[in-house]
Amino acid sequence: MDRQPGVSVRVKLTLSYAGFLMLAGALLMAAVWVFLLRYVPDRAMLINPDDNPEGVFPVRSELLRVFAPRAAAVMAFLLVFGLVGGWILAGRMLAPLTRITHATRMATNGSLSHRIRLPGRRDEFRELADAFDTMLTQLEAHVAEQQRFAANASHELRTPLATMQALLDVARSDPTRDPRALFDRLHAVNARAIDLTEALLVLSRADQRSLTREPVDLSLLMEEATETLLPLAEKRGVTIDASGDIAPAFGSPALLLQMTTNLVHNAIVHNLPAQGSVSVHTGVRPGSAVLTVDNSGEKLSPDLVSTFTEPFQRGTERIHDDHAGVGLGLAIVKRIVQVHDGSLTISPRPAGGLRIVVQLPAPPSHSAKSSGI
Repeated sequence: MDRQPGVSVRVKLTLSYAGFLMLAGALLMAAVWVFLLRYVPDRAMLINPDDNPEGVFPVRSELLRVFAPRAAAVMAFLLVFGLVGGWILAGRMLAPLTRITHATRMATNGSLSHRIRLPGRRDEFRELADAFDTMLTQLEAHVAEQQRFAANASHELRTPLATMQALLDVARSDPTRDPRALFDRLHAVNARAIDLTEALLVLSRADQRSLTREPVDLSLLMEEATETLLPLAEKRGVTIDASGDIAPAFGSPALLLQMTTNLVHNAIVHNLPAQGSVSVHTGVRPGSAVLTVDNSGEKLSPDLVSTFTEPFQRGTERIHDDHAGVGLGLAIVKRIVQVHDGSLTISPRPAGGLRIVVQLPAPPSHSAKSSGI
């Protein structure tokens, strides 16, 4: 916002301090003068009337003559003292705000690594500085994550495009090559690029918190996802065991279905080469709905599992078959759970494979009933 220049806060505080001091001094002088008027007589008899033939002395007029210039001198001193002292005190009081303003300007110019780190005991300015430092830390982490995600997305999108370019170059240099094999390969690479683009769009939509929320039954979403992916599971020799109770959640049906489908798809694809198993279960906890997905597979370390929600992570090796995905499945799940104010827990199973637990808030009415309200 373009504002006209105005008086600084330091000047305003200085004038306020000086004005308050002048007012206190004026009130003190007035109180002294009222005291003198009340208890000092107007005239007094002289002990030695030879000095004054009338024999009286004008006490009040003489006090006024003596008191007035001295009171004016005291007020002038208070004015100077108030201005100088107010300027110094205002500067000391506003010093933390100056540091916060400097850090804000640095952040505006793109420097998010700077921190205020205001020393001293907690007060209003230090609470503001600590809150600003926390915001900068979160903002820096978010920007770094977005930059890393953009770089990874660019790399992933570049790979299928470069592959298609290479296939077209080979076809141009070898006109006798069977075009059907080329078409099949181009179709597979193009489908992979489309899948990646759609996954990026889903991830972008999941970042928007302005989504329409409504009561959703996770058990119905579980049934729909398992029925959709059953042919893929049969093709890979994976058995799916889906069971559970009605699990009312509160959120976007489309995004929660995408989350459930990604979890089941991930459990099917990253499984044993043969005779693998997937178990999907829904349930309820006080104030929340729970979706649990277990799958068999190779033994995984906790350090490796902690990276699975990062974009474009596919486990121990990069798989490039028709159903391996684009490395965004669990990243999308994590983002959808975050925008629904839920929690996501991923842990390795002792026998191998993963256990993924999603906990989502229940609808408001259901939460109130569960709490006994």
